[in-house]
Amino acid sequence: MQKRQHDFFVTGTDTEIGKTLVSAALLHAMQAQGLRSVGMKPIAAGAEMRDGVLHNEDVDMLVAAASVKAELALVCPYLMQTPAAPHIVAELEQVKIELPHIINSYQQLREQADVVIVEGVGGFCVPLNAQVTTADMAQALDLPVILVVGMRLGCINHALLTVEAIAARGLRLAGWVANTVDANMLYPQENIAALRERIAAPMLGHIPRLNVPDHEKAKAAASYLDLSQLK
Repeated sequence: MQKRQHDFFVTGTDTEIGKTLVSAALLHAMQAQGLRSVGMKPIAAGAEMRDGVLHNEDVDMLVAAASVKAELALVCPYLMQTPAAPHIVAELEQVKIELPHIINSYQQLREQADVVIVEGVGGFCVPLNAQVTTADMAQALDLPVILVVGMRLGCINHALLTVEAIAARGLRLAGWVANTVDANMLYPQENIAALRERIAAPMLGHIPRLNVPDHEKAKAAASYLDLSQLK
């Protein structure tokens, strides 16, 4: 599969640390460069039925931020209802998660857009079934990785371990984003400085807590990203 300049896999130091916000912000930032963009979240657990259609907040945010309106089945090939670890939910809901189906969906999306931003689920090494993890999915996609670091106590350790895990899979870390999770975190700038000293990839931005309506957050977050170093 031929690599493209603007496709990236977004992972994080943990769950609920802003992967979707950063992914949607990247879509906005790419659009500002005149690129047709679409987001993909191959696996999402935690959906509710509205008007006969399953909706997940993360998937909905990616769809709203994209300039290319693709089929939901391609954007999220595995959309499950129970909000829990994917391998547990897949077994409960009798869903068989298969990497070839995810790769095929990604290939179809890249035919429709200049940019595909693929968001992982949870952290970098989350089980998808008895054999496969999100790290395997990232490796199969073979995309450069953008790491979202949730800024809170313990983030340095989590970030550096994730950087090591990404490298161990032979993947390139293209950049990282600091996202404020704990607004009361002590010494956030000192933590960021420590990360910049230890992570070779460029820091793409620091997103603060955003006091704007939810539907405006992705666009607002994009203003804190500098993609000039992103390759």
